[in-house]
Amino acid sequence: MQFNTAGPCVPGKHYMLPAAARVSQVRALVDGEHYFAVRAPRQSGKTTSFLELGRELTAEGRFCAVLLSLEIGAWATDDPGKAELPILAEWHATAVWQLPAELHPPPWPEAPPGSRIAAALSAWAQACPRPLVLFLDEVDALRDATLVSVLRQLRSAFGRRPQSFPSSIALIGLRDVRDYLVAAGSHLGSASPLNIKTEAITLEEFTADEVASLLGQHTHATGQAFTPSALARAFALSQGQSWLVNALARQCVEVLCPDGQDVDEPTMVQAGELLIQRRDTHLDSLVARLREPRVAPIVAAALLGDDPASIDTSTDDFRYTLDLGLLRIGPQGVTARNPIYREILVRVLSQRHQDSIPEPTFRWRRANGGLDLPALLLAFRDWWRENAEILYEHESAPYREAAAHLALMGFLQRVVNGGGRVMREYAAARGRVDLLIEYGEERHVVEIKRVPPRHRTLERVREQGIEQLTGYLETMDLPEGHLVIFDQREGRSWEDRLWTERLEHRGRRLWLWGG
Repeated sequence: MQFNTAGPCVPGKHYMLPAAARVSQVRALVDGEHYFAVRAPRQSGKTTSFLELGRELTAEGRFCAVLLSLEIGAWATDDPGKAELPILAEWHATAVWQLPAELHPPPWPEAPPGSRIAAALSAWAQACPRPLVLFLDEVDALRDATLVSVLRQLRSAFGRRPQSFPSSIALIGLRDVRDYLVAAGSHLGSASPLNIKTEAITLEEFTADEVASLLGQHTHATGQAFTPSALARAFALSQGQSWLVNALARQCVEVLCPDGQDVDEPTMVQAGELLIQRRDTHLDSLVARLREPRVAPIVAAALLGDDPASIDTSTDDFRYTLDLGLLRIGPQGVTARNPIYREILVRVLSQRHQDSIPEPTFRWRRANGGLDLPALLLAFRDWWRENAEILYEHESAPYREAAAHLALMGFLQRVVNGGGRVMREYAAARGRVDLLIEYGEERHVVEIKRVPPRHRTLERVREQGIEQLTGYLETMDLPEGHLVIFDQREGRSWEDRLWTERLEHRGRRLWLWGG
């Protein structure tokens, strides 16, 4: 048995949670002969859950339930007839593989292009001795005319269920069913192809108890335990994202603790750092979205975090970023989906800045080997003054206002790499970015704020920053911290923008840096 990070889980080979628990609402919808949608971000266990649920429903003897994919039809966006043939060939092969012989579909009948899906499903439903239940995966792969055609065919034959058409159909993908209909435009008319009695189902991420249950299967099988703090850290790092939970556990048991020693919290933290550095295929596919025109402005606004009105959460573009699994709406506003994604997003966006920074030659370690953070920030300010115009000029438009934030984070990452780590907290409407630098046994706090090009004054931002930094230091029980304020108002000279101030506030020592 092993933790799976590639493809659907296989019972008996991979650790997995029971499908019935993750998609408990589906049984009632299937019993009620509903057509419905299921949405969840990529790599969240949709395929695994519905593959297993199909097996369970079929094994119980009441239904013929099977998971089928639409992905193979993605290439023919403007020609439904061309998409239908490979889709139906794939479906036939999949059904033969998943189902007992008496439930196999008949040879697909001849039908005109644009009606082959409906004709095939009608023939199968009539030949099948049980009500036919289809879980149609990767609906997102279809676009334009092909998507319209498939939805139209499902709608046109809907009234013939269950004797002459599938009794129940689930459309499984990233989006809510309403988004599919919007994508299909007016081609479908006013009638919906789906008879939904409830909202579209969202496949939720693992709870903390479910993370403990999944990892506990490994302990039961091998005796290798995860300490309670390691389990808590696994949930904190992943926020229950199923691929990340499995990837963290796999790093722990196969890479960091291959000899079977118990997994503790520092090991789990190290596993998270390895995932961030490796950026496996799934993570790289998310990163590739960061430059998309509909994604970049929203991520940039979340990163800056100082304007509550900068993200309109009612737009389709915002829902798209949620559907991708990049962002979520948290208690403090729109932020990255989980701490691992949060770190990867910033590292990717600041990598160019980090690569442009030469190996530091100034004295940035104290005599005891600790981190001289004031020396680092002073060196950054000198470097920033020399390079700011070039960095602003070359930064892509959506991230231009975040160039200073990204430059500072890249600078610190460049220096700290190898001897420590930088952890970041940011969210739209949070009012700042908090950095916690761990270097050996030391912990340092740097808070980043800005005076935007319009509306705010330096004094107001300074007052807010002092209160926010002091509160963060109190929470972390640290005596000293640093506040960096980038003044982005037009017409400000470097002499006006570069300043340093030291003060005490509520018993905490504060360094204030203008940039």
